[in-house]
Amino acid sequence: LKGADRVTLVAGDRVVLMQNGKTRTLSGPGTFSAGGTVEANQTVGTTVARMLAAGPQGRVRGGVSRGPADKPLPPNIWVLDYSEGGPFCVANPASFLLWRPFMETDQLLKIERDGKSETIAFVAGANYRKWPTEAMPLAYDVDYRLSGAGLAAPVTVRFAAMEAIPATAEGAAEALMAKGCTSQLDRLVDAMSEAEAAGG
Repeated sequence: LKGADRVTLVAGDRVVLMQNGKTRTLSGPGTFSAGGTVEANQTVGTTVARMLAAGPQGRVRGGVSRGPADKPLPPNIWVLDYSEGGPFCVANPASFLLWRPFMETDQLLKIERDGKSETIAFVAGANYRKWPTEAMPLAYDVDYRLSGAGLAAPVTVRFAAMEAIPATAEGAAEALMAKGCTSQLDRLVDAMSEAEAAGG
């Protein structure tokens, strides 16, 4: 957006403007100028660093509670919440992690591709499992079908390669949009918006 542009939002719409690590959130309904002040926020900066970090951060449970039934969110944008389908950008296939929001029970997740399948076990008390790279190598631009492990219905995931981990929110947004990895972009924007609200 250019500074002179105006943005019209309906009720429920939200746009986060990012510039040089600073943010400004516009919430509908209303018409807004894109040229308003974008303020620095230390909380947002810390959140961006955590969301772009390559591995899980802090306690094993991780995540931020938000949404239906107070469902926790993944701790960063590089772990796959296996309940989300669609394109997903992978930063490091050798250490790629699957994640689940709740860890109270044992669960089995079935992964299928091209007539082959592999089942991995999440044990009670664990949110993470490493992708089974030996039994089911992670490949790009092919569909994987995930089922079981608390899913109401199977989901389909297609992976895209992320050549390098972006260092900034702007770089991450641009790279994720280019590859169609909208669930990760939404996760980053949601985390930044919550941090902005908490810091302001």
